[in-house]
Amino acid sequence: MIYLELLWAFIRVGLLSIGGGQAALPVIQSIVTENGWLSLEEFADIVTIAESTPGPIAINAATFTGIKVAGLPGAAVATLGFVLPTVLIVIIISLIYDRFKKSKYVAAAMGGIRPAVVGMIAAAAVTIAALAFLGEGGPNISAILIFAVSFIYLRTAKPSPILVILAAGVVGGLIYSL
Repeated sequence: MIYLELLWAFIRVGLLSIGGGQAALPVIQSIVTENGWLSLEEFADIVTIAESTPGPIAINAATFTGIKVAGLPGAAVATLGFVLPTVLIVIIISLIYDRFKKSKYVAAAMGGIRPAVVGMIAAAAVTIAALAFLGEGGPNISAILIFAVSFIYLRTAKPSPILVILAAGVVGGLIYSL
């Protein structure tokens, strides 16, 4: 039954996604492609949509994956599966964190987790960048230029990401429709 498979898959994602939404992307990618629910290209499209819409990227990705795999009920099940472990874990941690937040062991553990999370985010970024930058005929110069201009503009001018997404959509639409 696809709903139980989605629920269990996204419960696992929710349990394994330490570090936030970006850290969940490689886990989601692995599960959805290994189960044959989505191709790598379809997953990249879902990440693009999830990043471009309001809300946390991983929840959006779970919701969009659920829709693609099993329609609206699939979206509800995938989203619930992703959120449930997080809600339970946050409740438990919040109940005990105040007691242990000054512990050197907790600080040491956090010091080890942070670099791993950065690595997970970087792995997802490299996968998506490869899809965006390397088309079937070699490097996609237009995509590389849109990325470079967006990146530099975001880092220097600190504009609204929504404006950058809209502008990149317009530029991409113009470039790729010609």
